[in-house]
Amino acid sequence: MVTLMDKRFGNRPLDQCHIAVEGAIGVGKTTLAQKLADKLGTTTVFEQVDDNPFIELFYRDPSRHALSVQLSFLFSRLKQWQALTQQNLFNQGIVTDFIFAKDHLFATVTLSDEELALYEQVAKLVSVDMHKPDLVIYLQSNPNIIMDRIRGRNRPMENGLNIEYLQKVMSAYDQYFFHYQESPLLIVQTDRMNFADNDETIDALIERIGNMQSHNEFWADYS
Repeated sequence: MVTLMDKRFGNRPLDQCHIAVEGAIGVGKTTLAQKLADKLGTTTVFEQVDDNPFIELFYRDPSRHALSVQLSFLFSRLKQWQALTQQNLFNQGIVTDFIFAKDHLFATVTLSDEELALYEQVAKLVSVDMHKPDLVIYLQSNPNIIMDRIRGRNRPMENGLNIEYLQKVMSAYDQYFFHYQESPLLIVQTDRMNFADNDETIDALIERIGNMQSHNEFWADYS
């Protein structure tokens, strides 16, 4: 009998892969990453959003604080990525709720042309030879559903976030992953999936990953 722990992705056991969960704010990245890691018995690493001193200021006044928040995130994620590389965790099984490349994605949404040019100069200097995940899971959802989740968790730093900004971020994500080729990609439409409270959905996701036949695939529950 094949168990979840026997599942493989390509030539590697799934519990020895680096799986990165991505998607817009509030789509459920961290919840899924933790649930998936619990099932596979692997390590989790989460992006350090709460440690960014500019994020709340950015939601209040985006034009004034966009560059500060982006550079802060860039250096924070760089520090995390370097630490994981030094500990060789990427080769031991790990689930993250972000990919390093997300910084540039957000920068294209939040920065002016002049600020983006400066940001890209800095990023080019610091982000060389960055590890690529074995698999990226991109979570999609309806923006109204995501806004309901964001309002429900009631984080003070997100009080200034509005649906117009969220829609811009989601559009940037869709465009980015439409062209994504750096790692195998599974796009998951989550509107009818409950990863938070239904372990069977996590099992089904692991099964779906193990059955991937091509570089980029899509999964949704239409039942």
